[in-house]
Amino acid sequence: MTLRSVKKSIPHILLIGYLIATLYPFLFVLFSSIKSDNQAIASNPFGFPSSFHFENYYEAWVNAKISVYFLNSLYISTLCSIATIIFSSMGAFAITRMRYLKMSKGLYQFILIGLLIPGNALLLPIFIMLNKMEVFGQPILGTHMALILPYTAGAIPFTVIILSAFMRSIPGEIEEASVMDGLSAKGIFAKIILPITVPALVTVFIINFIGNWNEFILANFFISTDELRTLPVGMVGFRDIYNTNYAQMSAGIVFSILPVMIIYAVLQKQIIEGLTAGGVKG
Repeated sequence: MTLRSVKKSIPHILLIGYLIATLYPFLFVLFSSIKSDNQAIASNPFGFPSSFHFENYYEAWVNAKISVYFLNSLYISTLCSIATIIFSSMGAFAITRMRYLKMSKGLYQFILIGLLIPGNALLLPIFIMLNKMEVFGQPILGTHMALILPYTAGAIPFTVIILSAFMRSIPGEIEEASVMDGLSAKGIFAKIILPITVPALVTVFIINFIGNWNEFILANFFISTDELRTLPVGMVGFRDIYNTNYAQMSAGIVFSILPVMIIYAVLQKQIIEGLTAGGVKG
């Protein structure tokens, strides 16, 4: 083998190493989920399963209540991501396309401040506010609304910045032609801007969905009822100082990562388009 061929093969070797390092954690969890608990933690933790135990998925889904936590997380993450997109897209449109509004620049800078505040520092203020809030005479704290409100509000600054960068890339001539055709600001937003912004909307939806799906601290503090807990908090139930079933825990982890992988695999083209457009024009 010549020196030139060795140099040409180095990138391929590095890429293969990167592929193995990326896939191995997922394969480790996948294999552990179909092993017996003894194989998963003691006799064969890193190898291929010597026997298959698919009942771990049933035990995790039914007996460990992963189905309840899964649906709670799916409901909260989807609702919050949609609400964030609705409010943020309207805000980004006002900031970038309605520049005749004198407060648009100041509003954008005010939203930027939201990125500077660490989320954990807001835990106590949010708790105090939620503790005083009620809907139809019922306290919000301890319900799903206690997660939906802070999740949605917390994601708005980042989402507005991404959507603003994308909307600035839209030529002004399109907007001027729409005005000549008699469209109002609402019509331009709904019929012109939103359809063009679909790649960015998909991108921020996925990013916010993953963030909400994996969030643990607020869900652990604000929800105390077992039936209302989300998946990250419910996963803690597998861990016990006296009896921890690692095989069923691995099955629960597979359930937790599967929706995100499916969504990303289906919408990866729109995600890349949205991030690229926002990065270039931002």
